[in-house]
Amino acid sequence: IVSFKPNVKLRLLIDALASYATTPSFSIDYRQNCFLKDGEAFRYISGSIHYSRIPRVYWKDRLLKMYMAGLNAIQTYVPWNFHEPVPGQYDFSGDRDLEHFLQLCQDIGLLVIMRPGPYICAEWDMGGLPSWLLKKKDIVLRSSDPDYLAAVDKWMGQLLPIINRHLYQNGGPIITVQVENEYGSYFACDYNYMRHLSQLFRSHLGEEVVLFTTDGAGVGYLKCGSLQGIYATVDFGPGSNVTAAFEAQRHAEPRGPLVNSEFYTGWLDHWGEKHVVIPTAAVVKSLNEILEMGANVNLYMFIGGTNFGYWNGANSPYGPQPTSYDYDAPLTEAGDLTEKYFAIREVIKMYKELPGGLLPPSTPKFAYGQLCSVMLVIYMVPLCSLLCLICALNMDVSLSRQAFGFMLYQTVLPVNCLKPTPLSSPLNGVHDRAYISIDGIAAGILERNKALTINITGKAGSRVDVLVENMGRINYGKEINDFKATKTFLFTSCFSKATFTQQRCSQKLKSFSLAFFFKDTYIQFPNWRKGQVWINGFNVGRYWPSRGPQVTLFVPAHLLSTSVQNNITVLELEASPCSSGSCTVEFTDTPVINGTVKSTGHFKSSSTDKTFWSRTILE
Repeated sequence: IVSFKPNVKLRLLIDALASYATTPSFSIDYRQNCFLKDGEAFRYISGSIHYSRIPRVYWKDRLLKMYMAGLNAIQTYVPWNFHEPVPGQYDFSGDRDLEHFLQLCQDIGLLVIMRPGPYICAEWDMGGLPSWLLKKKDIVLRSSDPDYLAAVDKWMGQLLPIINRHLYQNGGPIITVQVENEYGSYFACDYNYMRHLSQLFRSHLGEEVVLFTTDGAGVGYLKCGSLQGIYATVDFGPGSNVTAAFEAQRHAEPRGPLVNSEFYTGWLDHWGEKHVVIPTAAVVKSLNEILEMGANVNLYMFIGGTNFGYWNGANSPYGPQPTSYDYDAPLTEAGDLTEKYFAIREVIKMYKELPGGLLPPSTPKFAYGQLCSVMLVIYMVPLCSLLCLICALNMDVSLSRQAFGFMLYQTVLPVNCLKPTPLSSPLNGVHDRAYISIDGIAAGILERNKALTINITGKAGSRVDVLVENMGRINYGKEINDFKATKTFLFTSCFSKATFTQQRCSQKLKSFSLAFFFKDTYIQFPNWRKGQVWINGFNVGRYWPSRGPQVTLFVPAHLLSTSVQNNITVLELEASPCSSGSCTVEFTDTPVINGTVKSTGHFKSSSTDKTFWSRTILE
């Protein structure tokens, strides 16, 4: 009698060992000071790309260009407010299809460093936090405030299972996951909050995944930003002392891989300030030093993209960012290859083999020329605003479904106000810019931090309109609970009996039509001052050539139709050229994001950990 049982057991053991040997793994080797990928020493050279700032149709193009530059990984944020605009309503479709983006990364051969927040900064509206959190006026964001944590837990209950499916050990591209973002720069320093996030992430992602934090390269930032059990990394830009920066990381992590999670290839812009340009020579010099030390690095940004619609953030003291998020990155806002791209590629080539094959070219642009107005459309905009005399109202608290755009306040003058009389916005009550008109005639502009009082005149019964524009919520620092619309108006004797009531408002928008678009282009607004533009219903963003530095707005080809007429709708808020007869917009093949600026005073960011190096380079 022959028994096969021992052989069956041996086969099962061999199969088990083979399976164990081929199971994907990613971990930290503290003895060799490196990452381990499938048991082998590994170093990543990564680049940041924000899928929320790039149309889905261009994700593959941008990722392939990053891969061909020699990167073996990408880094991306997940903006909470991009996916949950209304509590409990989640959107992961179209340009928000995170899983499709992750699959493209894997198909191309790029690993992923995931930064899911819940706070991300990113020069994104409110740092990615949804404004509906501000319904609780005294909420302490990024803390163990019970209401905040309850919302975080619900959101992460949706997001983290998606991330889990795409972890490297589960067959996906995600090798590491960041917990929060630069928490050491936030005033709260709430260790219980960070512990809660750590436990939350572990409960959804498991014990094997590499969790990490990122903070400025200073011991002071790492004190509140790092947490035992989560690997601490640092960020710094060109011109920094690379050795000293990594010594700060070593203060928190005596052993393990050296990691710069944000090596700045450029910098962000603000309306009214010059476009920031970081010299290529400075970038490649510091990058070479980092790679020479054997460190891991993520280039922030490798491509910046565009703040379409109302997604731009702002810094404090209040300075909003423009529509363009070009960032002076290696790939332009439109995905074009730059001198910086090729210079960085040459540095990477010194440390790893580059992929073979041809580089994808820059996408073709076309100058369609000037387009004259062919139609004037009157839109009736429903406005659900109700303001009592000297009573606070803001769109975040009062309008659960209107987080962005404009709010109109209306009243009438109960008495004659024939002499110039002040209308004020005390304590920066207007957030962020208010257009005042009397009986439809412009009377002046109130602007946060800059113009707090104007003089008005009018007769009894004159209609007073105050149209308040949300220019973007603060995304960094202790003022991220940035309520919008208005807190208070200070009314003079002319308004002693006035109340603001709910109204419907008619806004005049210019519409243009043109057929046969088929290539990327840029739109600009000769002699227009400030406003918003939609193309075939898509909100392309803000234009403000009267302040600068951005003059043109990027228009991706997929927004344009070759089969029907294209509709371009312009909402001008200050002064259009139409009254003079020259009412045109122009399509050009050349971007202008560094135009002449009307300075509003040098912007001083409170984020000194990020701006010190850039000021040093520029000065």
